[in-house]
Amino acid sequence: MSVLLHPGYFLNIANFIAIANNKVCWEVNDNYQKQTFRNRTYIAADIGKHMLNIPIKHIGKSSGKQLYKDVKVENDYAWQRQHWRTLETAYRTSAFFEFYEDELISLFEKKHTFLLDLNLETTSLICDFLQVDMPQEKTSTFQKNPNDIIDGRLLVSSKSKIDFKQEEYFQVFNDRNGFIENCSILDLLFNEGTNALTYLQNHTLKLNNA
Repeated sequence: MSVLLHPGYFLNIANFIAIANNKVCWEVNDNYQKQTFRNRTYIAADIGKHMLNIPIKHIGKSSGKQLYKDVKVENDYAWQRQHWRTLETAYRTSAFFEFYEDELISLFEKKHTFLLDLNLETTSLICDFLQVDMPQEKTSTFQKNPNDIIDGRLLVSSKSKIDFKQEEYFQVFNDRNGFIENCSILDLLFNEGTNALTYLQNHTLKLNNA
């Protein structure tokens, strides 16, 4: 059975466990919600858990809710340069940063109009790194209670507690901060490299209707 997921910005390890172990359908017809992994991700930096946030163009309250696929990125602010510099500072000394650097930096030099397009491209690039197929199936309509599919959309919430036991791996600053769970997939790739896919496949998630 397929899992229904929201595309997000360099999704965290829990989301990529779902991607690595299941057929995935992308939810692309939902309303945009703030404070989710749609426009943020967390890395393990020298100061501990650190958020990278994509600024978006806000619409007035009178306009009502906005569809996720209509949300535009605010590119007047040099957020991509800031994100890349933060990643360099956090992971330059990691074992595999240089292995992925060239392909990643080209993405950070490209401007995207829509947040959804950016998130699908970041996910596609990570799937290439992991050597798994990028999921192509997308929803045609929004269903609050979908049938015949595992609903994994809660994984995009930055406030939901995900029910899975994560094995620890080496992180650059774990001698200072301890192990930081469920970071961006970038953290796993920079530290584990080609072992990342095996790591993901060795984990399972308990989703509500799995």
